[in-house]
Amino acid sequence: MKCLQPGCTGSIVDGYCDVCGMPSPGGVHSAAAASVTPLHTPAPPPRASAAIPLGPGSGVSQPPPAKVPTGRCRMPGCPGSIIDGYCDVCGSPAGATQASSAARSPLSGQTTVTRASSLLSSTALGSARAGAAVTRSTKRIRETAKRLRAARLGAGLTSVPSAPYVDPETVVMKDPTIPEDKRVCPHCGSPVGRSHDDAAGRLEGFCPKCRRPYSFTAKLKAGDLVAGQYEVQGALAHGGMGWIYLARDKNVSDRWVVLKGLLNVGDADAVSSAIAEQRFLAQVEHPLIVEIYNFVTHDGAGYIVREYVGGRSLKELLKQRLAANGGMYDPLPVDWALAYIHEALPAFSYLHDQHLLYCDFKPDNLLQIGDSIKLIDLGGVRRMDDDDSAIFGTSGYQAPEVATIGPSVASDIYTIGRTLLVLCAEFRGYQSTYEFTLPPVDEMPLFAEYDSLFRLLLKCCAADPADRFVSADELRVQLLGVLREVVGSMHAGIAVTSATSLLFEPPSVTGDTFDWTQLPRLKPDTTDPQYAWLSAINYTDPGQRLTALDAAPQATAEVLLAKAEAALELDNPRLVRQYVNELLAADPWEWRAVWISGVLAMKAGDWRNAQSAFNAVYGQVPGELAPKIALALACEQGGEPAIAENLYLICASTDANYVTPAAFGLARLRAQRQDLQGTLDALDMVPPTSRGYLESRRLEAEHLLGFGSGLPDLQRAMTATHNARLDALTQARIDVDIYERALAVVSEKGPQPSMTIGAVPATPVALRERLETAYRRLARLEPESPVRVQLVEKANRTRKWSLL
Repeated sequence: MKCLQPGCTGSIVDGYCDVCGMPSPGGVHSAAAASVTPLHTPAPPPRASAAIPLGPGSGVSQPPPAKVPTGRCRMPGCPGSIIDGYCDVCGSPAGATQASSAARSPLSGQTTVTRASSLLSSTALGSARAGAAVTRSTKRIRETAKRLRAARLGAGLTSVPSAPYVDPETVVMKDPTIPEDKRVCPHCGSPVGRSHDDAAGRLEGFCPKCRRPYSFTAKLKAGDLVAGQYEVQGALAHGGMGWIYLARDKNVSDRWVVLKGLLNVGDADAVSSAIAEQRFLAQVEHPLIVEIYNFVTHDGAGYIVREYVGGRSLKELLKQRLAANGGMYDPLPVDWALAYIHEALPAFSYLHDQHLLYCDFKPDNLLQIGDSIKLIDLGGVRRMDDDDSAIFGTSGYQAPEVATIGPSVASDIYTIGRTLLVLCAEFRGYQSTYEFTLPPVDEMPLFAEYDSLFRLLLKCCAADPADRFVSADELRVQLLGVLREVVGSMHAGIAVTSATSLLFEPPSVTGDTFDWTQLPRLKPDTTDPQYAWLSAINYTDPGQRLTALDAAPQATAEVLLAKAEAALELDNPRLVRQYVNELLAADPWEWRAVWISGVLAMKAGDWRNAQSAFNAVYGQVPGELAPKIALALACEQGGEPAIAENLYLICASTDANYVTPAAFGLARLRAQRQDLQGTLDALDMVPPTSRGYLESRRLEAEHLLGFGSGLPDLQRAMTATHNARLDALTQARIDVDIYERALAVVSEKGPQPSMTIGAVPATPVALRERLETAYRRLARLEPESPVRVQLVEKANRTRKWSLL
């Protein structure tokens, strides 16, 4: 019988599904039924079956003794195993899962199913029977699902360890007190409640600076019933807005919830106003954002009621790594940090689309649950047009302009950049010396190691909001490109996969010569008002195209870019500069205009100005490879070989589309310093599927002939070219060169019959015969008659004569 659970591929074996572990649907409500239960309405309890007498004489055989559950823990991200019915790592009972857990009701004593969030689809409870009926296909399905979950963080480019689910009852504070060094005024941030002389610090009082009241005493205790619905279990933590409590929702299946206090406690009007101002948060619905259930008051205090998320914050992860490293700061690997931020950015896009600002992003507010993340603590979220309510932020993360002009999308981008740097580096002084700046490169080795990451952070954390990324979506695209680079550099290999850029076409390099015509082309902006009109302009002649473009209904950016490209083809630098200046006058941040100016400088051989232009574009789109390959070529030709080689290596290890131009660039640089092995290694990077592969084999033979030191190099050249199947004329010319060089070597150093060149032994007689044949073959293929005559004469002189 097939399992009836939605999406489950299992079958009912001995009354239980061999995949999801659910009982057969005869007497138990399925997850499908639970998933359509109205929100805030308890699901009906399972129907009790009639009692069946068991034992001798009953006519029903006794069941075998129950087996103790075994197998892997089913909590997302937990690596533990079930021993004696419980996980040896996270302590969860057998069958427990994240989205649904068995919770004992203190009122009925029965076990009921609860859900973490109404936005999460209902997940069936596991079963002790599931572990006993696992088939090979089931294991394969589970392993596949595990790989798919693991690929979520980091877009499948890297692997980030999962975070085990955290049982809420294990995180309740036994003694909810705040250390003195953590006591600061919630209004102005000044230290309060500190000891002085022989007097202990006070938990409640008035701030000596702003005269506003403060309190560090937990107002709720275990057993309190808030708003007649939420039974408090204890305090979880103390945040900027007061204590955070764990509670059970008595009206909705005893589900776990979190109560977060609002400021202005003791002022009923202020509490009512704060609740009214924040009720819009209950309408925020996104899978990456914690769900707000309700706003309630209790004893004159206001509370936000949100879902309980059983994971660990990134701040907790950093603390765990610090402790494991003996108290020395241990930042996250760069690819992990990028993966976390990349996964979180859609939540910011959603908020900004709803005209909301998050305002207070930091490692504390991003939780990892299994293989996913969730943005928590919406207390600082505000509407974009809100000019009156309090602004929440954290020193070291908040943008400098917030204090004067208020928050914006740009200030949210700033907090994201600061958070990223705190995650992947020991950012000393980020709340003091470098509160609004980044440390210099010589103080941050990370910047020197990952230049694209440095450029990304520079743009995120620019002092001028206008210099930052304009949206979370734009940042996400560039961050993904940086992540690809970081992962590629970690593997230190040649890229075998490619990713489609939204901004550039791939380069069109097929040989050793690389000029401005082979640079990546700009992709059109499909949102430009004149995009449809431009699509009809298909003149191949640049002059005709430019004439047609002059009739455009509107001189938009796409029209001006098209004119500049046509002027480039016409070799009219004056017109190119005119269009570039018009683009920059309309939008000083139009980096595509700077790209065009860099191409113009490269065409003119003005390598310094080309370097300057492409370097500027690199800073604007740090996740793109196009400006890097262009800058590498400009540096190669402009006397900066070290920079060029590093950029070529980045391109080659990141994207398969860029391997060929990068490989040829590396080969040119290494050949200039007569590094034969390095040159050959670079040419070997060109894949056989590339249009430049034949050229790379030809160049390898040329370098071996030019710098090779003996017969092994000549044999390698012969093998490389014959395996590549060059055209007959090119191959014949190379064969002649190889046999001439080989004959000269054996004539000077003596025969080496153990060596072979082109399948003949390295002896004078064998090589002379093969060289004669090579001359005559080349003579038949050469197009010029004088050359053919010379080759035949050489063949005759090489021929072995005998007197008979």
